[in-house]
Order: sequence, then structure tokens, then C-alpha cells
Amino acid sequence: MLTLTQVKSKSAARLAGLLPVVAAAADRLIERAYNRGVPIVIVQGLRTIAEQDALYAQGRTVKFDAKGNKLSIVTQVKGGYSFHNYGVAIDFALLAADGKQVYWDTKRDGDFDGVADWTEVVQEAKALGFAWGGEWTSFKDYPHFEMTFGLTTAQYRAGQRPTAVQIAAAQAKIEQGDEEGMTAAEQKAFEALGEKASKQEELIEGLEKRLADLESKHKMSVPSWAQSSVDAAVKAGLIDTPDGGSYDFYRFVVLLKRKGLI
Repeated sequence: MLTLTQVKSKSAARLAGLLPVVAAAADRLIERAYNRGVPIVIVQGLRTIAEQDALYAQGRTVKFDAKGNKLSIVTQVKGGYSFHNYGVAIDFALLAADGKQVYWDTKRDGDFDGVADWTEVVQEAKALGFAWGGEWTSFKDYPHFEMTFGLTTAQYRAGQRPTAVQIAAAQAKIEQGDEEGMTAAEQKAFEALGEKASKQEELIEGLEKRLADLESKHKMSVPSWAQSSVDAAVKAGLIDTPDGGSYDFYRFVVLLKRKGLI
């Protein structure tokens, strides 16, 4: 099973050149799909005008590849008419657990959770603010996601770009998607951590009070048998005036160290 870092590394080159907020959303999509047991790879990000024209020629004016295989039409738009040309669109594929194969099978359920892997990725992408090409009414592009900010390709060709307000709203959507993506189990674990931290804070406050009480009685210099424990307490921030405590104070510090509390 690939780690998340390994999965991300397979898409890193194709995230370069995307509008930064779109790249951030794509990166988060990889994370969230992975957390659902569905590793994916981004197979297309920014596409130049020349690359778009070459792709448009495939199956039309260019009928065969270098090996003589017949080419099929894969896009309906020329250069400048695709959102890929402006860094606001991505295409993805499902990635095998070993990272050696990719799939475009929309029915595949590789994590055996009863939901098609493709559907899980689409759900996460839409939650992050992407529009899905599989919902287009004419030519459906199932691997395609885009974040156009309400602009048309004609507006992009004319030089118009998303405003700072639109980008900020998209970033907020990404962050909101993270919060919504927390499962019930994750929420329970998060709450448990909060309770544990609260109890630890109460324990520390109690220890500090006890130390202060003992320190105020029968003041004496640090005895040699307590020196290492006192040093540990100072380092832990429990006390800041090691000299002048009582005999019981130093015994208590030694006990804390022996119990592993400092």
C-alpha cells in the first residue's frame, strides 16, 4: 500500500502551473480520496494552447499514432477553448494500491465499501468546490474537474481572471470541506484528545499548587539526593525557584520524577 506522500508525488508535476488555489484544492482532493481508501493520480493539469490543438487534431487530422494505432477523438475543443488552458481544470484516474496501474472504471470498488471509487472521488471534489464534467448535458467528461470562478473560456481568452474575492471564497470552501470531511470516529477521537488535554491541565495545576504549598514551609537548600529531580522539575517548568523549599517539598519532587510525571 502506497503512503500518502508516495501518492502525492505521482501528481506533483501536473499540479505545477495550476492557479494556486486550484492546485491546493487538487492536493486536498488527493488527501481526502486517499483517506477514504481511494488513491488517485492527477493525469492532466495545465495544458498549453499548442498541446490543446494537438489533442484536438487527434482522431481528426491526425488519424494514427507513431506505432500505427488508430486514434480516437478525445476532446471537443480547440486551443484556448478549454479550461485546462488557464490552469483551472484537472483530470484524474484511480490509482492501484501498488501505484503501478491506473483505472478509468467508474464502477470499480477497490476499497470494498459498497460505493464506487469514482463516486467517492466525485463527492470529495464537489465538496471542495470543483464542478464535475460527468454532469455536463452534452459531451460528458467523467475524469474532469474544473473550478472556473463563474468565468467562461471567452472571458479567459480576453484576459479576465478570478478576483481576489473569488479566490478567497474558493479557499474558504476548501477549508470548510476539511471540517465537513471529519468522520464520526475522527470527531470522537478528537473530542477524546480534548478531554485528555483538559485532565492533564488539571493535573498540572494541582501539582503546581501542591509544590507551592510545600515550598513555602521550612525553607532549605536543595539536598544532594533531590538535585536531579529538582533539575527535571525546573526543565519541565513546574518550578522556577529550586532553592528554599521544605524537606517535604523536595521529597514530593523526587516522587514526581520516580513516577515519570516530570
